[in-house]
Amino acid sequence: MPIDPEIALGAELPAQTFSWDASDVALYNLAVGAARDPLDTTGLRYIDDRSPLVLPSFATVAATMHVTEAPKVSFPGVEIDLAKVVHGAQHVFPLGPIPASGTATTRTKIADLQDKGKAAVIVQESTTTAEDGTELWRARSSIFARDEGGFGGERGTSEKVAYPDRAPDHEIEVPTAPNQALLYRLCGDRNPLHSDPEFARRAGFDRPIMHGLGSYGLVLRALVDSLYDGDVAGISQYGVSFAGILFPGETLRVRAWRTENGFVATADSVERDNAPVLGNIVLAQEK
Repeated sequence: MPIDPEIALGAELPAQTFSWDASDVALYNLAVGAARDPLDTTGLRYIDDRSPLVLPSFATVAATMHVTEAPKVSFPGVEIDLAKVVHGAQHVFPLGPIPASGTATTRTKIADLQDKGKAAVIVQESTTTAEDGTELWRARSSIFARDEGGFGGERGTSEKVAYPDRAPDHEIEVPTAPNQALLYRLCGDRNPLHSDPEFARRAGFDRPIMHGLGSYGLVLRALVDSLYDGDVAGISQYGVSFAGILFPGETLRVRAWRTENGFVATADSVERDNAPVLGNIVLAQEK
């Protein structure tokens, strides 16, 4: 069915209450490339049995770690074929260190609908609150849906990062394993686009691709390790736009520029002549 903006815009999705523990955090960390070298003491902090380092990007999977079914794009006023959908952008705003275990509730609403003509962009905003009422993080995300435009909405604007006019201050190479997407899917995203070669071909790819949020986590983990020595405590924002695809086994080249509040960065595929993967990367720290 087409998007019905009168129903969808501003609609509140069902609240999600969920729990996670240190094993869930450690699995997620492994899925985004942590502890690749088992003798690296920084990497081993990500898989500590009781208090592993918790990346802010864990917020994107905390509610779905134990999901075993493929996701559906089914919201009030929105019903879209999964094969038409790609992630557009993702921002997480931690409101303090994310605990290694806990129970929380996420409340989400459809904050914006953008009509791009042939395509549609659906923007969601959410707040996640612990059992004691403490807000843990906020998030904003968008999905891009092919052939779902034309519903009469506003076109909307795109937020773009202003990069410094100089060479990057840091350049980091982030290798990925050929089975990286198979590992990441255990964090709850069972979309067959990332595991089923035939499904991937029907979607227009010659083989399964890496989850966008997998690339999101891979880049954050590399930035945290390289720039902050694994210190995640002060991060107040991590956001990206999804500029292209990454095939498992490729190497990401991350270029980062220091700013007043943290860093801005880009991430490209080394093997495909620096084809863009993530853009508009913002990593901010509290002062």
